[in-house]
Amino acid sequence: MRIPMIILSASMLASPVHATCGGSFSGFVSTLKNEAIDAGHDPATVDAFLASAQPDQRVLRADRAQGVFQKPFIEFSRRLISQNRIDRGRRNAQKYDRVFDRIETEYGVPRGVLLAFWAFETDYGAVQGDFNTLNALLTLSHDCRRPELFRPQVFAALELYERGDFSPTRTTGAWAGEIGMVQMLPSDILENGIDGDGDGHVSLKRSAPDALMSGGHMLANLGWRAGEPWLQEVVVPATLDWSQTGIDHTKTVAEWSALGVTARQGDLGTDRLAASIILPQGHKGPAFIAYPNFNVYFEWNQSFVYVLTAAYFATRLEGAQIYDAAAPDPGLSGPQMKQLQAKLQARGHDVGKIDGILGARTRRAVQAEQVRLGLPADAWPTATLLSRL
Repeated sequence: MRIPMIILSASMLASPVHATCGGSFSGFVSTLKNEAIDAGHDPATVDAFLASAQPDQRVLRADRAQGVFQKPFIEFSRRLISQNRIDRGRRNAQKYDRVFDRIETEYGVPRGVLLAFWAFETDYGAVQGDFNTLNALLTLSHDCRRPELFRPQVFAALELYERGDFSPTRTTGAWAGEIGMVQMLPSDILENGIDGDGDGHVSLKRSAPDALMSGGHMLANLGWRAGEPWLQEVVVPATLDWSQTGIDHTKTVAEWSALGVTARQGDLGTDRLAASIILPQGHKGPAFIAYPNFNVYFEWNQSFVYVLTAAYFATRLEGAQIYDAAAPDPGLSGPQMKQLQAKLQARGHDVGKIDGILGARTRRAVQAEQVRLGLPADAWPTATLLSRL
C-alpha cells in the first residue's frame, strides 16, 4: 500500500545513470550491469545479483490498480481499522514493550505510530507480499511511468546483497519493492536499518525488533519531533472560516483556541505549536487538528487518505476514542471526481493526474474554487460544486 518516497544514499547519488526505460528488457538489464560495474561493484557479484532477473507483469497490473485510495476517509478508515487490529496492536505493544521503550528513548517516536504502520503495511507482519523484490524493482525501472523512482532502488538492493541482507531469488515483498514488516524500500534500509535484535544483520522480514527500530530511526531522520503530538480530533464552531482549514493553512494552537476550536478528548497541544485543521469530508464531517509531526507521514506515504487514517489509528492505539463521523454531505463518485478534476484543470489548477483521487492538489483546487463561487470552502467536493463549475 505504500507509495514510495525515495531517499538516496551517497553511493547511489555518485553512481552514473546510463540505463533508460523501455526497449528490450534483457538489453535494459545488461545496461544496468555495466552501470553497476562502472560504479565500482565487482563484476562477478553483479552477474550473480542479476542472473535471475525477469519482468513481472503482475507488478505493472498492481501499479495501475490503486483504486483503494479513491475511497473517502470514513469508508477507508473503517475498512482498515477494526477492533481486532486494535486488540492485536495492544498485545504487540506489550510483547515488544522493551523495544518500543528503546525506540521512544532513542528516536522519540511513540509506539502507537509504529504499530499503526505495522498494522496497515503488513497486518503486523502476517502479509508481507509475495512479489520477488528484485524483479519488481527491475520491472518498475524498465517501465517508463516512474523509472526515476525505482532505478536507484536496484542499486540499493545490490548493496544489501553485498552485505548479505538481500537475496535476488528469495527476498519478496510488496509490488513496489518494499520489504519487511513495515515495508521499507532498499534505500530506506541502507539509510535507516537497525539491527534491533543484535544478530549482526538487519532483517525486516523476520525480526520485529529490527523492523520496528528501523522504522523508528527512519521517522526520526524524516523529521519526527520527540514529545509532540501528531493528530487529534477536535470540535470546530460553525462560524469558523472554512477557507483557513486544510494542511496548507496553519495557525498556532492558541490562535485556533481563540477561534473556538476545542479538543474532543483531553487538551490541545501547547499554545506555540503550529497546527492545521483538517476536514477530510467537509465541514459537516469529522474534524482533526494536525501538528507538525503529521507532515512527516507524507514522507512515508503521499496518499492523503492513507496518511490521515494511519495517523488517526495511531491515536486510537494510544487511547483516543472513535471519531465522530457526524453527517457529511455526499461526495462524488469516481467518474464524477475525474470530471471535477478535468474541470479544475481546465480552469488552470494543477491537480496532477486525473485519477479520481481526492489528493492534496485536488483539495487545494477545490477550496480555491469554493472561495471563488461563495461556497463553504472546506475542500470537500460535492455535486453542487461540480454543477457550479
